[in-house]
Amino acid sequence: METLKITNIKTLLTAPGGIDLVVVKVETNQPGLYGLGCATFTQRIFAVEAAIENYMKPFLIGKDPLRNEDIWQSAAVSGYWRSGPVMNNALSGVDMALWDIKGKVAGLPVYQLLGGRCRDGIPLYRHCDGADEVEVEDNIRARMEEGYQYVRCQMGMYGGAGTDDLKLIAGKLAKARNIQPKVSPRSQTPGIYFDPDAYARAVPRLFDHLRNKLGFGVEFIHDVHERITPVASVQLAKSLEPYQLFFLEDPVAPENIDWLKMIRAQSSTPISMGELFTHVNEWKPLIQQQLIDYIRCHVSTIGGITPAKKLATYAEIHGVRTAWHGPGDISPVGVAANLHLDMSVTNFGIQEYTPVNDALMEVFPGCPEIDRGYAYLSDRPGLGVDIDEEKAKRFPVTGGLPDWTNARLPDGTAARP
Repeated sequence: METLKITNIKTLLTAPGGIDLVVVKVETNQPGLYGLGCATFTQRIFAVEAAIENYMKPFLIGKDPLRNEDIWQSAAVSGYWRSGPVMNNALSGVDMALWDIKGKVAGLPVYQLLGGRCRDGIPLYRHCDGADEVEVEDNIRARMEEGYQYVRCQMGMYGGAGTDDLKLIAGKLAKARNIQPKVSPRSQTPGIYFDPDAYARAVPRLFDHLRNKLGFGVEFIHDVHERITPVASVQLAKSLEPYQLFFLEDPVAPENIDWLKMIRAQSSTPISMGELFTHVNEWKPLIQQQLIDYIRCHVSTIGGITPAKKLATYAEIHGVRTAWHGPGDISPVGVAANLHLDMSVTNFGIQEYTPVNDALMEVFPGCPEIDRGYAYLSDRPGLGVDIDEEKAKRFPVTGGLPDWTNARLPDGTAARP
């Protein structure tokens, strides 16, 4: 039998769900044998595409696709400088595709290659937003009717801003929360405005309302999204203790992780951290020192399944659980990669889930089954998700700059998105 080799790398850009996605297809010299991986960095899709086409592709052609570990290690350092989000996403797309190929060669789903089934179904959490406490409550009740036992609760999205401008925040949202909004300068730089102080005061009231109305039979999550000062995060974590959150996400920016020590010393609210990390070693001190309870990880940004599995094992040794990032800006292939990891790690915590629309399911046949708040993987070899390239072409990407990352404070200062 001819030695298996990589013959081609294709970068597929598509947006069936209205969000730009990047999928890598690794083809081999065995007819019909290929693998798919997610390389989606929505805000920089063309940079990732260029990295794949100009650097990863010539590096990989002719190599044995079953040498996952060797390819990951050599590709990661092939540019000397390493671990940036563009190159890591390019590497992730390849890495997932190689695991997909390995599963197909073995005739097994990827989770079997990662250690086998650890659970019968994968619990999911959904997002529940609203302009006020009652609207959030109504949305949670709707998700509970669908069977979800875990929900992320936000009021006006991150920092109370969402996509509203400052005038709307000063109006409807501030009125609903009985908060006096800050006065803005007479002119405003374009951006998405939010008031971190008003937001931090509103969150405990939100959870007080939700626990009084819904009790403790549902698990609550909240995402700070690094939008308040470190000391305000300390205060927030303390004030949320009575409401027993499942976890408080990203209370500080990556630049301020030293503050996690103070949060931990003063609060028992569980903490998840790391959505913006790009290297597994960024979690190392947080896990070692038990400063977090969940690794909040965007799998494609750290380089794919290979490093994610190692990170999960390291976290397990220290009693820390997983909570992979699962937003709308990962492809169904990336969703499947998350779920295969979830199925095969003992220290699984929870999986974020963003529903896929009909167009996504049509372009990506084999999407995992979702039922009553759980995800279920098929026993198809590999990752189990395919792509219809012709249908994918019907949904062209835009490649534009997102508005929501242009965050600003009431006085116009640029802020963390």
